[in-house]
Amino acid sequence: MHVPGWASATHTRVLRLRRHVDAVRQWVEKTILWRIWERMAENEFVDRSVALGAKAFISFFPAIIVVAAFTPPSVRASIVGTITHRAGLAGNGLATVKAAFATSDDTRRATGIVGLLFTFFFINSFTTALRRVYTKAWRRPPGGRASGYALGATFLVGIVAYLALIGGLRAILGSGPLTALFALAAWLGAIGLWWIVPWLLLQRQVRFRALSTSALLTGTGLAAYAASATLWMPRTVAENQNQFGFFGVALALVTWLSGAATIIVVSACTAPVLAEDAGWIGRLVRGPNMSSLLADGAPPSLGPPMRAPTVADALGIRRDADHPVEQLQ
Repeated sequence: MHVPGWASATHTRVLRLRRHVDAVRQWVEKTILWRIWERMAENEFVDRSVALGAKAFISFFPAIIVVAAFTPPSVRASIVGTITHRAGLAGNGLATVKAAFATSDDTRRATGIVGLLFTFFFINSFTTALRRVYTKAWRRPPGGRASGYALGATFLVGIVAYLALIGGLRAILGSGPLTALFALAAWLGAIGLWWIVPWLLLQRQVRFRALSTSALLTGTGLAAYAASATLWMPRTVAENQNQFGFFGVALALVTWLSGAATIIVVSACTAPVLAEDAGWIGRLVRGPNMSSLLADGAPPSLGPPMRAPTVADALGIRRDADHPVEQLQ
């Protein structure tokens, strides 16, 4: 059968374009950025970020309020100042959050032994969700429940101390020419915090240096996010409060916490990929003498999924013998 010249030329161009697309796809799937995307997709980073942000609001935030009620007024003021500055709160939203911490006497009277016990379970619920983020990102076997409870208490004490310390430094260095020094101290403090947290949550089974990238990405990302919040959070809180009242303030806080959780999850997924890299990035992260990312005596990591995501998956298409490129239904 005779094929018109224009049809043959079109078919040739389609085949050439398909070869170019396949070459680009194969190149993309070999890059470290694609391996990071694979790790994020493997850990369902969107759902995990939203879940972690919600846990922070319903578990972590109430626990901080209860614990702050039992601290001296100066420490409580430092904690409140750190939270409100990091969240970029102002106006009515700022007043609402401060009011939650202002009734410390009522909080202490209403808490009691049972309340303190529930506070312990609140913070453990959050740290369990956070531990799952790092455990899945590093493909580690799950740890014991008893150790998780101990980590929850340790995390609560550590985070309260961090918030109080940053708040105290802000009062001393947060204005005038010393502002830059405070910003540097707060940034280094955030890196240090998010270096120790995953190390403990991973039960010290991953070498401390291997977690440096996670600390740098999380600390820097959260510091930049907190700085940007001063530009958009006051308006978000005001609009939500005008529309929904007190619930609008809560909704704005959930939005902020979900954004912070996304930074934590994405950083947690990026760090192991960089540490495992066979090139210069991996050597820089691991150090010249680190033959393994795991500490001595740590059980081996779990394997990757049976089928890694591809570019076609990201674009919502699949390839097979009968239909080379077909849209997923």
